[in-house]
Amino acid sequence: YIFPALLILAMFVYYPIVRNIGYGFTDWELMSGTRHWVGLNNYIKLLKSAEFAKVFLNNLRYVGISVFFQVGVALIIAAALENMKTRWLSGLFRTTFFIPSLISLTIIGLMFTFIYNNEGLLNGFLKFVGLGQYAKGWLGNGKTAIYAVIAVSQWRSIGYTMMLLIVAIQRIPREIFEAARIDGANSARIFWDITVANIAGMLKIALMINIAGGFLVFYEIFIMTSGGPYGSSQVLSTLMYEYAFVHGKMGYASAIANVILVISFLFLLPQLFVKNKGEA
Repeated sequence: YIFPALLILAMFVYYPIVRNIGYGFTDWELMSGTRHWVGLNNYIKLLKSAEFAKVFLNNLRYVGISVFFQVGVALIIAAALENMKTRWLSGLFRTTFFIPSLISLTIIGLMFTFIYNNEGLLNGFLKFVGLGQYAKGWLGNGKTAIYAVIAVSQWRSIGYTMMLLIVAIQRIPREIFEAARIDGANSARIFWDITVANIAGMLKIALMINIAGGFLVFYEIFIMTSGGPYGSSQVLSTLMYEYAFVHGKMGYASAIANVILVISFLFLLPQLFVKNKGEA
């Protein structure tokens, strides 16, 4: 019964990965179609380049901020909504937070392009509250472009992670919370020793999703900045796209893809060996 699924995975996931690993050792020109073996030259060139350090740092920023908001802040929001006495109000907040994750990334990217514009909603709001000196072209400024895009990702995805954590919290038996309150445990102790401890498995999944997402992010950057201005918001995936389909350097782009694969695996590997509560 699992053979068809394994066959599909082998054809459309594992086989392309193996082929791409091979392409990373070649100098493959897209336009001419020529391809010849160059060994580790692509990887040496990539790791020595200044642009690799810049884009890798941008990916690390993406991962760090995403983990903070989409795991840490989402956990606090989920716990707060589950503790609300007014259930209909809790449901309203859940829906409000979750709706952005249902909107197309293309629509969101275009919408925030207008919001971040010089005459957009954000600058208009800053001027309205007397903070006009901070108004700027957020996506056209090399110091703010990457953070502006990251902020959009947090706005869109925090509700999705929040819902995952809410479902995990709802699976904790209510009797445990009641017993803790009878024993005199305060809210902070209940949150840490009961809520967090019992949803460790879901927290690990959320952490893995956000780490992988931080290294695979593409659409938000591509739609809103295309890596600009001057490469300040470039990440590994957009750098790969640029070399593959703009410069036609498919071998070099394949090497970048393989580096993304290895980096993601190295960051996710420790999570696979962290045992959850109740695991042997």
